[in-house]
Amino acid sequence: MSGVWGLIVGVYAASLMLAVVISPGHAADPAAEIAAGDRLAPRAFREAAAKIRPSLVTIETVADTATVRAEGLGRSGDGPTSGLIVSSDGYIVTSTFHFLRQPKVITVVLSDGSRHLATLLGKDESRKICLLKIDGVKDLPVPQFVPRSELQVGQWAITLGAGYGGKEPALSAGILSALSRVGGRALQTDANVSPANYGGPLLDIQGRVIGICVPLSPHSREETAGVEWYDSGIGFAVPLHDSEKRLTALRKPGHVVRAGVLGVQLKPAEEGKPGAIVGTVLPNSAAALAKLQPGDRIVGFEGQPVQDVAQLRVTLSNYSQGDHVTLQIERGAATLAVEVELGAVPAGPPALANAPLTR
Repeated sequence: MSGVWGLIVGVYAASLMLAVVISPGHAADPAAEIAAGDRLAPRAFREAAAKIRPSLVTIETVADTATVRAEGLGRSGDGPTSGLIVSSDGYIVTSTFHFLRQPKVITVVLSDGSRHLATLLGKDESRKICLLKIDGVKDLPVPQFVPRSELQVGQWAITLGAGYGGKEPALSAGILSALSRVGGRALQTDANVSPANYGGPLLDIQGRVIGICVPLSPHSREETAGVEWYDSGIGFAVPLHDSEKRLTALRKPGHVVRAGVLGVQLKPAEEGKPGAIVGTVLPNSAAALAKLQPGDRIVGFEGQPVQDVAQLRVTLSNYSQGDHVTLQIERGAATLAVEVELGAVPAGPPALANAPLTR
């Protein structure tokens, strides 16, 4: 009997030891965790892509109507390229890069294979996105967007592109490497971003949309600036969460949204003090018309405190030319509220007009 009892005790003790090893509350072998991650990550990437797949579209462009008459709505032209459904009634966002040649005919292929003529509506030149519209559709699947407050440097980031050919979009995975790039307008990733997936989504591991992949450059505002960096480990995506106002403005055919700028060069405030100091005020700029002066300390923007230059640049990136904003400034001992109508990017010398802090 004692032998049987000893066997039972031994089995029980072994089971306890096994429970301790596999319990989530206890440290596991790092090598085993890495191996498990290597196996699970690809599956998670595929699941994220599958979740967004119904909202991903293929865009085809044709340079002239003669091709359409001769070949029908086929795959001739520049493309295919990528786009993303943003409303159930047929609005689609993509990159302006696809329309530099001003194609005469645009078609959109939905995930079910159906092909639709599309109309190019407005463009946002500062973010290099544009809006298309297809008619005769309803109940299209709209993806979920990630709130910017949830984004963290180092989290997984996945790009999808329909421009590589084949029935399934190509997938590339990396991380979100920076949150506020190109004047605060863009997010940076090391996942592959190239002309083949411009206009396609950048996703998180849950299959939610972080942003739209576009070519951007912090050094130039040319239409094709940023293209030279493709597949380099430096790629950009424009966040779409809370962009309803901007996308609504793009619904007007021919409407162009341009970056709104103050027309100043900003300097950090003294150590320990909040705000941003106005340096040079460009002639005939929005700041000049509002009578901002060098030395003014901008401490508030639309009723919200300004902590530093970087925060002000990010805040300004959400506004467009023609928007009216109210600045709270300190000038000497006085605190003033100044209304400014944001202007266009100044002409002026390139070194000044393109200076990173000239907003």
